[in-house]
Amino acid sequence: MDLPVTPPLAPMLARSVKTVPAGDYLYEPKWDGFRAIIFRDGDDVVIGSRNERPLTRYFPEVVRAARTELPERCVVDGEIVIARGERLDFEALLQRIHPADSRVRLLAQETPASFVAFDLLALDDRDLTAASMTERRELLEHTLAGVQSPVHLTRATESVELAREWLDTFEGAGLDGVVAKPSGSTYRPGARAMLKIKHERTADCVVAGFRWHKSGPVVGSLLLGLHDDAGRLQHVGVVAAFTAKRRKELVEELEPLRLAEGEEHPWAAWGDAAAHENDRLPGAQSRWNAGKDLSFVPLRAERVLEVAYDHMEGTRFRHTAQFRRWRPDRIPESCTFDQLEEPVKFDLADVLATVPASKD
Repeated sequence: MDLPVTPPLAPMLARSVKTVPAGDYLYEPKWDGFRAIIFRDGDDVVIGSRNERPLTRYFPEVVRAARTELPERCVVDGEIVIARGERLDFEALLQRIHPADSRVRLLAQETPASFVAFDLLALDDRDLTAASMTERRELLEHTLAGVQSPVHLTRATESVELAREWLDTFEGAGLDGVVAKPSGSTYRPGARAMLKIKHERTADCVVAGFRWHKSGPVVGSLLLGLHDDAGRLQHVGVVAAFTAKRRKELVEELEPLRLAEGEEHPWAAWGDAAAHENDRLPGAQSRWNAGKDLSFVPLRAERVLEVAYDHMEGTRFRHTAQFRRWRPDRIPESCTFDQLEEPVKFDLADVLATVPASKD
């Protein structure tokens, strides 16, 4: 592959801020998918990932699209997404990380992925990483003018008012928030040189177990549950960001809740693959690390804590939740899905519509 920028390459990242900042920024929707840098040199296509491991074999339809829709020699930063109806479907993306090539190709037909481009790092023999964000965006718009699905050019705007509107409306299509990119910035691989703004909501959840930390006999994460309409406790995610001191304290704090021999637990069937078809249980095999131990220490589902989360992916928290406080005033049975805020629906097709950067 003879390009001025070659794989592997760490993508430029973003750090979280609370609100959409005003200033000299280019604002874009934050796509909820797999970050991907596509390197194309003729028929030779490599799809790099955030961890710099290639995604090429998992998305053959994106490889084909890159050969027909992207310039002959280029490096394009973007996001691989899967649309289901009017929303993005991250769960469908996870299914694609599968060791069997036959399974990958079947899913490529049943749930085809799209590529949303948002930065241009090289074109022909020119390395664009030292160019400004504004210049790279202009070249990207010119280069991808008339591009056809499943490749899309992300929306962008210089208007902070419009960006704040996107933060509210685009969530209904399954998007993750808004990214603010300094207009004059160069591309800095691996650096958190951009800003990301995501929603934060709170929910009261039942603690029904914990996992040990990889460093030793201290708590790594707490397993969270919510009751569905039938009264069953469904696993919705974990909270994991604790100091080393707090992890040690939690072992003693949770000891009275550990099940005695013979006691029942709502997630007792977590090791049975068939049980996962009807209920949301912890412990399904990790698609990213097949050898990862996902077993847990069950607890009596008696304690409630408040967590902060950004948004839901189906019936689970899309990302690791953040601990806020214990809620001794709440009973576990009161922790249901009804408390979760539903974003206003927004048609994904409208977000994917290719438009030039707006200054309005």
